This record gives sequence, structure tokens and C-alpha cells, in this order.
Amino acid sequence: MQNRMKPEDLNIPAEYQHWVGDAFEDYTGPFFFRTEGEFTHTAFRIQAHNCNAHQVVHGGMLMTFADYTLCIAATRGSSEESVVTVTCNNEFIGPAYEGDLVLGRGEVTRKGGSLIFTRVTLEANGKIILTSSGVVKRLRNR
Repeated sequence: MQNRMKPEDLNIPAEYQHWVGDAFEDYTGPFFFRTEGEFTHTAFRIQAHNCNAHQVVHGGMLMTFADYTLCIAATRGSSEESVVTVTCNNEFIGPAYEGDLVLGRGEVTRKGGSLIFTRVTLEANGKIILTSSGVVKRLRNR
């Protein structure tokens, strides 16, 4: 079992929590989340290994974090429900750099029996850097 990572170790506000269960997200991030009303908020601190040759956060990293935010928003961070991504559409708006705190805000726009539609905004330094929308599928227990 993985250990819970502490947001404070990466200078992320303590009200965020680590979702245990995805080694890839821990390796690329780690990522953190919190829920507030109808929104799910996510956070990660950009490290050197998240950047491209131009010392800007890699687009693939932002898409990974957007996907995490879509799924966490769909389940509200519950370990009781599992989902997989069906689609994830991203629009790159601006850059972010090593050391920046990236904050995500996810919301469910529609929830059906097996599909959940979500949208996300990622910001760094108070500026939008990526918008995303996606569909995730609920996994049934076998």
C-alpha cells in the first residue's frame, strides 16, 4: 500500500489531500485534491521533471493533471467508485514554470447511469493555463 503524501511537503495548502491508488499520478505529480460544494479543486507543484526543453511545464503533464481533475471531479475523490476516461479535450491557454503551483477546478456538468461529463480549468499565478472537458465511464464491480 502506498503512503499518503503530504501537501505541505510541496508547499501546497494543508486542506488538500492525496488520493492513494495511482502510481503514475504519484510519479508524475504527486497530485492533491479537495472538494467544496459542487466543485472539486486540485493542486500540484511543478517540478523540473514536469518541464519541457523550454523550461515550461510540458503539455503532456498538463493533460495528465487535467485528466486527474476530470476523474476526481466525477467521483468527488471517493475510493468507492472507479472511472476511466473516454474523452479528454484540452485547450492550451498559457505557460507555467518550475516552482509554480497549478490549481485545478473541476465540475460535473451531467451525470448519467454509466457516463459522467466534466469540465476543468487549470490556473497558475492567477491566470488560466488550460481548459478541458471530458467524459468518464463508471466501472461496474465485477
